[in-house]
Amino acid sequence: MAPAGYPRDGIYDIAFWVVIWGVIGARVYHVITDYQRFEDDPWRAFQIWRGGLSIWGAVIGGAIAVIVITYRRKLPTLVVMDCMSVGIVLAQAIGRWGNYFNQELFGKPTTLPWALEIDPSHVAQLPAKYAKYTTFQPTFLYESLACLAIAGILLLVEHRARLKLGQTFALYVVLYTFARFFFENMRIDPAHEIAGLRVNAWVSIILFVFGVGWFIWLGRHEREQRHPGETFREAVTTPTGTPAGDDGVS
Repeated sequence: MAPAGYPRDGIYDIAFWVVIWGVIGARVYHVITDYQRFEDDPWRAFQIWRGGLSIWGAVIGGAIAVIVITYRRKLPTLVVMDCMSVGIVLAQAIGRWGNYFNQELFGKPTTLPWALEIDPSHVAQLPAKYAKYTTFQPTFLYESLACLAIAGILLLVEHRARLKLGQTFALYVVLYTFARFFFENMRIDPAHEIAGLRVNAWVSIILFVFGVGWFIWLGRHEREQRHPGETFREAVTTPTGTPAGDDGVS
């Protein structure tokens, strides 16, 4: 987003805390929504190296961090969200490959050439009807490719459209939740359901509707984003050019 006039240093400084709180949020969301996995060993909830991070928790935790930090430093929150949107979805595209190495969160059985071969020990954790299969839909791959496509769309729209402040991030929410709904329903791992839909599928629906409404509202109420960003530049730097807000977040 540097061509739009926003200094990189200010964004990098904020991104550091967004990553920290994103990881915390990702773990907390996973523990809450899959609490049954930790009932016998509550201390395992802190063993993050054993896997168990949720993208929804990461987005929520990261969003809270952005709001808090920008409020404390008197920065334009929507500008920061817009600047980070492409980076977030690219990070998701990379992060999804962790599912490949962990052999988790895959889809239904398939014999397609790009099918994912799963070890019998992992298949044994699925419902009995899948026991005879060894290759499954690589939903992680589909989502990773979708995230790359979303990043491209965001950059294209940013370049060609006169978006308002916050609309880039709102568009990211709309596009990702739309794609995630379908990938979520392809998965066959055990998950809590509400009215026949997985919880995360409902989260996708709710955030999709919110994103669409937010995008429309911003288009009607906020000023155009295509400006040199001098207000943001002044907010993140002191008169001597040193990044402001060295106190960080505790």
